[in-house]
Amino acid sequence: MNVQSMTGFARREGTTGRHRWVWELRSVNGKGLDLRLRLPSGFEGLEVEVRKLISSRLNRGNLQVSLNVSVTEARVEAVLNREALAAVQALRTELGDLVDPAPLKLDSLLAIRGLVDFREVEENEAAAEARDLAILEGLEQALDELVAMRLSEGEALAAILSGHVRTIADLTQRVESDPSRSTEEIARRLGQQIALLTEAATGLDRDRLYAEAALLATKADLREEIDRLKAHVAAADDLLAKGGPIGRKLDFLAQEFNRESNTICSKSNAAAVTAAGLELKVVIDQFREQVQNLE
Repeated sequence: MNVQSMTGFARREGTTGRHRWVWELRSVNGKGLDLRLRLPSGFEGLEVEVRKLISSRLNRGNLQVSLNVSVTEARVEAVLNREALAAVQALRTELGDLVDPAPLKLDSLLAIRGLVDFREVEENEAAAEARDLAILEGLEQALDELVAMRLSEGEALAAILSGHVRTIADLTQRVESDPSRSTEEIARRLGQQIALLTEAATGLDRDRLYAEAALLATKADLREEIDRLKAHVAAADDLLAKGGPIGRKLDFLAQEFNRESNTICSKSNAAAVTAAGLELKVVIDQFREQVQNLE
């Protein structure tokens, strides 16, 4: 599976029967799948199917979806109020010779308010189903375009993230191979510190001093942090290779990367190691910032 970004845009339009429809989809970063749907009056019945289609294709992102529908060909029908017509006829009969006995003309009938109403012809059930089906097919096509855009951006982001992971691996190796971490160098520094302390204070228990020095040496050792960083690098490489919705998992690894780099900086007793730890923090921040864009 490929890596997807959460950012994208798609627009799809078409006509079916006498209706023209337009779908617009906008997607940005989000913790989950947050769908904001805007449908025109009379098309609310499509909401369930629209949400089902979108959730089957996308896992994360703030998504704004709008549908506009317009009528390209107006169809009007005249509706006769038969009760009103019967009332007019009854009134004419009642008035008898007081009114003109000539037959009623159409223009006279149309002039009577409420007698004839002109309204748009409603779609029959079959036509409405065909229209809705075409509109939903248009949504699927718009989703294809949106996913293609998100995949394209996701591919670029994956390359950037892989570069960051390689830099993290290189900096981890620099820390691991720094001369200050050799057994000989650690022993030399501890020996110097112990010598200075014993010269400055005559009442110190030498055995206790060595025990404390050994404890400090253990606390200052970076083996565990280096091993965890290597494990996190391998996990990040594996996720980027597998693809799919990996944004949350990579965000968790970014937090773990940051935790280990902080520990390295706090335990470091060499300028080169501290410098590498600070570089790690910068790269990890860049890594985490880009991860926020992934599905």
